Amino acid sequence: MGFLGSLLGIFGFGIGISVGLVIGYFLFIYFEPRDVKDLPESTPFDEIEPSLLVDLLPELPLWVMNPDYEREVKGSSYENSLLYKYLVDWFNEFIANMWPYLDKAICGIIKSTTKRIFAEYIGQYQIKSIEFEQLTLGTIPPRFHGIKVYHSNEKELVFELAVRWAGNPNIVVALKLLSLQISVQLIDFQMAATARATLKPFVPTFPCFSSIIVSLTKKPEVDFGLKVLGGDLMAIPGLHHFVQETICKQVARLYLWPQTLDIPILDSSIGAVKKPVGILHVKVLRAQKLLNTDFLSKSDPYVKLSLGGDRLPAKKTTVKMNTLNPVWNEDFKLTVKDPESQVLQLHLYDWEKIGAHDKLGMQVVPLKLLNPYEKKELTLDLVHSTNPNDPQNKKARGQIMLEMSFIPFQEDSKKFSGPLNIHERKESISSLSDDNYSLRGAGLLLVTVIGAEDVEGKHHTNPYAVVVLRGEKKKTKARNKTWNPKWEEEFQFVLEEAPLKDLIHIEVKSKKRRFGFRSKELLGYVDIQLMDVIYNGRINEKYHLINSKDGILHVDIRWKVI
Repeated sequence: MGFLGSLLGIFGFGIGISVGLVIGYFLFIYFEPRDVKDLPESTPFDEIEPSLLVDLLPELPLWVMNPDYEREVKGSSYENSLLYKYLVDWFNEFIANMWPYLDKAICGIIKSTTKRIFAEYIGQYQIKSIEFEQLTLGTIPPRFHGIKVYHSNEKELVFELAVRWAGNPNIVVALKLLSLQISVQLIDFQMAATARATLKPFVPTFPCFSSIIVSLTKKPEVDFGLKVLGGDLMAIPGLHHFVQETICKQVARLYLWPQTLDIPILDSSIGAVKKPVGILHVKVLRAQKLLNTDFLSKSDPYVKLSLGGDRLPAKKTTVKMNTLNPVWNEDFKLTVKDPESQVLQLHLYDWEKIGAHDKLGMQVVPLKLLNPYEKKELTLDLVHSTNPNDPQNKKARGQIMLEMSFIPFQEDSKKFSGPLNIHERKESISSLSDDNYSLRGAGLLLVTVIGAEDVEGKHHTNPYAVVVLRGEKKKTKARNKTWNPKWEEEFQFVLEEAPLKDLIHIEVKSKKRRFGFRSKELLGYVDIQLMDVIYNGRINEKYHLINSKDGILHVDIRWKVI
């Protein structure tokens, strides 16, 4: 019986559950509860009231508050968004830890900056003195809510920061009028702004950039109170709005893009790469009474010319055979980067068919002795070396005669001034339109081969670039075993007229590191029309290489007019 009772109990339990589910289902379908109302429609996330949103999400993620600054990045992805989020969090943590020291540093800058401004008002409007009684930015640091990085072809880093600050500064300015001293205190300060910062130019000296250029991308939002004689001056009707608008407009006038604030980090001369500012014209006329280093005949002289501090190969005259009084009358053009410090170096040699060439003498000419646009004839006594204590300098080595003139580029001409009155030269330039002058005049073409991307060879990939203009070839160094070479090499072409109808041909090649078959291979090429360079003065572009699957070449080309 015990077994039978247990079996019937299990059977009854199963039947009861099944019947209960069926009855419950029909009751749920046919009998609607009276105390249940229609559910409200779902509300989109961005339409939720701010007060409700704070209750739902007390602390919103940064990408919700500023999606533009953490998602809108070139080539952005989910991983990039997380990276920028962590970067903003790290930056805020860094500012929070550094804030006590930044407070003192910024306050020091404010004091030094305002000291001159305060001095201008002393003595006016019966003002006896203006000084800070208290100056501290408080304990609450500003907070960054987003960051955006811009990608460009230039050698610079550009990013924007969205910053907000509701601080507790203690700034009290004491103003003494006659015998009355008035204290003005800044209270309840709040600020929101979007700042763009540019780090440039890049230099090979830590911290690897020489200046920070800061500007605002829109008018800042500022709110504060001014406590004077125990009362809030901003409580006066209409004054609050007027003061806020005036301050925002003044700040925007000074720092709203394209206006900038330049903050030097390194001295401009440290690690800076100087660009050419003009052309030195040298005409080697002749030499006389040179040394005779040959035993059975006379010397075979020639001249090498170069500029101090320039790594370009020296220029050479032709060789005049069997003479101690050679006549050349040959013209040369050299690019000048710093006329205040550079010198023209002249070295005379006796050409030999076999062995080293004998040195006949040398001389140097400081370019600072030249006035812009002035042609100067010089007769120089040749010496053995520039060391004044060299005993061999007492020996007569003959003389060399030449003509020299320094012609600055049109855009750099205002940098140079000297005893020579160049008013007439400037008038002749200004009488021509800039376009006509730049289109017909001689100048210097600067070609900088920056680098390449995704250049792949079939047999080897040791890429180098070859630049060809009007039959003149120049090439970069090879970079071994890389698809993304960086060259950063500049080439100069001195031209008698603007290359309006010329193409510049640039090839990317690969060469085998050892001798063997297929030692060289073409990885791609590009032909660039120089007309745009002449009209615009410069182009900085990336070009898709022809006969290359995905190869890209990055070049910077500038045209400087004499």
